This record gives sequence, structure tokens and C-alpha cells, in this order.
Amino acid sequence: MPIKIPDQLPARQVLEKEGVSIMDEQTALRQDIRPLQIGLLNLMPNKVRTETQIARLIGASPLQVELTLVRIGTHKAKNTSEDHLIAFYQTWEEVKDRKFDGFIITGAPVELLPFEDVTYWDELKQIMDWTTTNVHSPFFICWGAMAAAWHFHRVPKHTLEHKAFGVYRHNNNAPASPYLAGFSDDFAIPVSRWTEVRASDIPEGSGLELLMESEETGPSLLAEEAGNRLYMFNHIEYDSTSLKEEYDRDVAAGVTIAVPHEYYPDDDPQRRPLNRWRSHAHLLFGNWINRVYQTTEYDLENIGKGR
Repeated sequence: MPIKIPDQLPARQVLEKEGVSIMDEQTALRQDIRPLQIGLLNLMPNKVRTETQIARLIGASPLQVELTLVRIGTHKAKNTSEDHLIAFYQTWEEVKDRKFDGFIITGAPVELLPFEDVTYWDELKQIMDWTTTNVHSPFFICWGAMAAAWHFHRVPKHTLEHKAFGVYRHNNNAPASPYLAGFSDDFAIPVSRWTEVRASDIPEGSGLELLMESEETGPSLLAEEAGNRLYMFNHIEYDSTSLKEEYDRDVAAGVTIAVPHEYYPDDDPQRRPLNRWRSHAHLLFGNWINRVYQTTEYDLENIGKGR
């Protein structure tokens, strides 16, 4: 089944060229079906690219999904035009009375700041609390995952001496988890961050289960049965060239940066990087969507009752 996104969203043309099934709004209105309602709180600076990355993975599901783009109302985006935000995004204040089957909160380029110093921290705390009662299954990514782990469980983030940057092997700690169905015993995931969470900081009795981790870069994916929460600390959604663009940007700016770990063939930035995580990205998002579909309420208004 296709994903329903606004007809004029820039991501639409990219996804159609890739063969992702897209449903136009008029067709969706004619169908007698309840699509899964997925919200995306997009905190990344390049919002168009992130929209495309997430929509690509959600759109590969056999289930019909309606994606709602959401932004922080108290923060003015610097890298995305106001026209784009007005045309395609709603503020959280505008959607907070709705219920969602799933809700994704992305990373943000603020990881070196203490959480409380982030200008929109107060609003984000409200949103994270709101997911408990208005979202069946929240999915937090990178800094968004660190923020949620701190907010709900006081799991701290630690600043790294050197940036964790590249493609790292990860271990499958829970093959029986529905979120890791079909996963290999080990697999590659892109990592791009100056901070980390540590397994030793996960509180006893918190209900947090460590599903994926790397010997080099630490925990990657936590699951929490209470609230059906997923915490992904890395960028499994990245495009093939995302790390290259970050590396080229820093080199051009004169920033000292290492060649991304095991990303370029023979560590040669002149060669085309190979995507070794695409299949597992689709698998993780597909498993999450499937899990949401199997466990969510048919009546959206019943989501979160009793929590």
C-alpha cells in the first residue's frame, strides 16, 4: 500500500523516481480504509532531506500510512524556507489534540548543549510527555533519542573526545524481538555524533531493553514496552551520501575531521561510498510499522487511555 503525503511536497518527486508507491490526496479520500497515522517532528536543519529519508522507509511498508509533518512552534528554522514550512508543516500546538499510531522525533544539531540550554527544550518536554497519552508508539532518533532517554529515565549523554563518524558494525542482542525480525547477527549502521549514551547508565528496572549495540560506539537501539517506545541513537535512515556531504562540508570549512570509518572503499574519499545499511533500515522501519499495526487501537481516540 502507498504512503499519503502532500501532493506538492518536494520529497514526492524523489520517491516516485525511486519507485516508492505514493497516493494522491483525492485517491485517499475515496478509499474506505483507516490508514496508520504517523507524525514526524522534524528537528533536522535540512528538513526536505529528512522528510524524504523517513517517507522512503515508511512508504516501503505494505500498509497504508498517512504522514503528518510537524515542527516546533517556538523555534524559527534557519535552513528551511518559511514558505515550505507554512505549506507542509503544522506546529505541535496545531496537532496536539490529535492521536497518532506512531510519532517520530528526529535528531538535531544541538547535541553538545546541555538539554536544558536548548532553546525549545520546554516545548520538547511537553511533546515527549504528550506522546505518552496521544501516541501509540513513539520512535526517537539520534539526539531525539538521547533527549527522550534523559527526559524519561535520566540516562545521561557523554561528550566524546573524537566524533563517532562513519559506518560501524553492530550486534543483534535480541533476535526474538519483533523489532529485529529478519536482522542479521551483525550489521552496519551509520553513526554521526559527538556524544554517546552508555549501557552502564541504563537504570535497573527501567524497562529499557538494549536491542542493538556496537563494540566501538556503544548502544544503538533501546526498546521500552511501556509506551511502545523505540530509541535509535544512530542514523540508520541516512542516504548513501549523507556522511560524504557532512565530511565534505567540514573539509571545506577547514574543520579537522577524520575520514568516515569504513565508509569509502579503501578509505578513499575520491571513491563512491557504498550503502551497506539500506536493507536493515527498511527492515527496522517495516518491523516498527508492522508492530504498530498489530497492537494499535482501531479507534484512534482510544490510544493512550489508561497510561
